[in-house]
Amino acid sequence: MRFDLRHLESFTVLAEELHFGRAAARLHVTQPALSRTIRQLENALGYDLLRRTTRKVELTDAGRTFCKESAAGLAQIGKAVEAGRETAQGVVGQVRLAYMDFAITGGLPDLVQAFRDAHPAIRLRLEYMPTALQRDSLLQQRIDIGFMIGSFDFPDARELHVEDHSFVVLLPENHRLTGARQIGLADLANEDFVLGDLGWSAFRERLFALCRGHGFLPNIAQEASTTEGIFGLVSVGVGISVYASSARRVHRRGMVVRPLADVSEMIPTIAVWDARAETPGLRTFIAFLRRRLAAGR
Repeated sequence: MRFDLRHLESFTVLAEELHFGRAAARLHVTQPALSRTIRQLENALGYDLLRRTTRKVELTDAGRTFCKESAAGLAQIGKAVEAGRETAQGVVGQVRLAYMDFAITGGLPDLVQAFRDAHPAIRLRLEYMPTALQRDSLLQQRIDIGFMIGSFDFPDARELHVEDHSFVVLLPENHRLTGARQIGLADLANEDFVLGDLGWSAFRERLFALCRGHGFLPNIAQEASTTEGIFGLVSVGVGISVYASSARRVHRRGMVVRPLADVSEMIPTIAVWDARAETPGLRTFIAFLRRRLAAGR
């Protein structure tokens, strides 16, 4: 026959007590039942664990070795049970989080640090990913949650509105418009633009719609794949750019940030996840995010 945890736990207690009566009392079983359990274990192992006399119970050499190793095994099983419980409760685990540029230049870094401080056993795996790619990755369950521009309309999507950014213009520090009292979008009609490449499609769609409403489309002088690339090209005078107001958090030599006076539309950062794929760790992160948003950070 095979043996199970009940046999091991019974033997461990008996090895500590070396007395069937006391061990049975600790285990809340009768003494004959404990004797049967130990005999079943010995039969399964094929050797004696105990020497029994009318006066005392002793461990055999094999029993002492088995006791030491089985105790270590039981301790490991206990750790496994606790680790599984913590994972199920969202105390430990991991969350795969994707972000786009406006999130990482906005409030996401503070949010991530606060979550790590509050839940150090849950690993946040951060990955830069444009909004369009985040949407594909959510559908394929390659990420758990995405911080993207705007909502994502699919049946199982759940979302939280994280923050809004206004539109700003980025200018080389010696540009003619840096001293203007106000800058409107139409003032940029004849400017050379530095914009994010096609990976920035979600933002470009919003910007182009605004520009069309003011009678022009941007003359794109150069494209960049990252925020750092856009800032760098603007700072050396390749062109101007339109960006999110999170740019005010970044102090880049050679570049100035100015508001757009006639643009009231906002750029929303939305946290989106797939309700079909919620893990305990993700639920813990979402609950934390809800509390932070309710408290206004």
